[in-house]
Amino acid sequence: MQSGHVTTPFGRRPMTLALVKGQFETANIRSGKSADKWKIYRDACDARTLLGVRDRALAVLNALLSFHPEVELKEGDNLVVFPSNAQLSARANGIAGTTLRENLALLVQAGLIHRQDSPNGKRYARKSRDGAIETAYGFNLAPLLARAEELAQMAQEVAEERRRLKIVRERITITRRNIRKLISAAMEEGAGGDWAFVEDQYLAAVARLRTAKTLSDLADCLDELSLLQEEISNMLEDLLLSQKTDANDAEWRQHKQNSNPKSSNELEPRSENEQGAKPAIQNERRHEPLKAFPLGMVLRACPDIAMYGPDGAISHWRDLMTAAVVVRSMLGVSPSAYQEACEVMGPENAAVAIACILERAGHISSPGGYLRDLTRKAARGEFSLGPMLMALLRANGNRDSVGNAG
Repeated sequence: MQSGHVTTPFGRRPMTLALVKGQFETANIRSGKSADKWKIYRDACDARTLLGVRDRALAVLNALLSFHPEVELKEGDNLVVFPSNAQLSARANGIAGTTLRENLALLVQAGLIHRQDSPNGKRYARKSRDGAIETAYGFNLAPLLARAEELAQMAQEVAEERRRLKIVRERITITRRNIRKLISAAMEEGAGGDWAFVEDQYLAAVARLRTAKTLSDLADCLDELSLLQEEISNMLEDLLLSQKTDANDAEWRQHKQNSNPKSSNELEPRSENEQGAKPAIQNERRHEPLKAFPLGMVLRACPDIAMYGPDGAISHWRDLMTAAVVVRSMLGVSPSAYQEACEVMGPENAAVAIACILERAGHISSPGGYLRDLTRKAARGEFSLGPMLMALLRANGNRDSVGNAG
């Protein structure tokens, strides 16, 4: 900081502790530090959403930087520029005076510049006999130099989030296309199943997608659509396999009628120890972590758990896990059974399992034994929460439609 002490704004402009903190940080610029002012400006433009500044404010910042004669901002140099409002407006594409002052205030509030006001609020510089600037009053660009690395990091974060957002949007587009065409094929070819309900679930997910703006919201929508696609694939797989099994059974019955019942090949049991034979492997599945599901979808499938959350609502996963502990005790599930479920499934999925059990409590005679059974299946890789959640979504959807009809 050029003056070496905290400066306050002229007139009615307020002083805040945030401005004081910014001036302290600016005063501690590393000795000899320098940076390209236009590189800093580009980083600030890329990070504008994190900084909370708009395009007009960045245009004003560009104009301010143009009044600094050097390409680089250097520690120890005079970094105060003092253009008049008329000069600033001319270099900021003719921005109106009121808008100019508003955006200057935004730049100060964002910590990109500091005001260094004169006693009368005017902007000017006092020079020595040899023409060098001794004191300048105007806008101090030192915060840009002090925050050069921070702004670069923020720009990288925004670029990375933009990249992830693009990937998620691409995956959503592909998943939507897959679901739409699979449902259409099933309906057009008369496949068995409640495809009207599946389509309703798809349309509801697409409706939620329209209101999703952040990366987190879009990722939740992608998870929900992916789960629905997986459920559709499982329905079609079961349907097609059952058709294939029926066809194989018919062929087998025909084969038995036409074959010699005394054939040695048919009567002799096959030895698993024959030379070159491979040992049979049955029911072996590699254990994989259970898939995580969007919290919003879990709460739509299991609405009863919400009343046991803090203040009777669930807003975060932590709230759901807190509610699950209460419900676990209420259902008579032992602490050891729940602890084992947490270790095998993970705490979030264990809480989801408790929520599902609560939703079906009237049909489960021993919640603790049921949870232990789910945990054993999960440990063998034979259990997924997806079908449970989809079944509850379907049941709740039908219940709501009946209630609305009444």
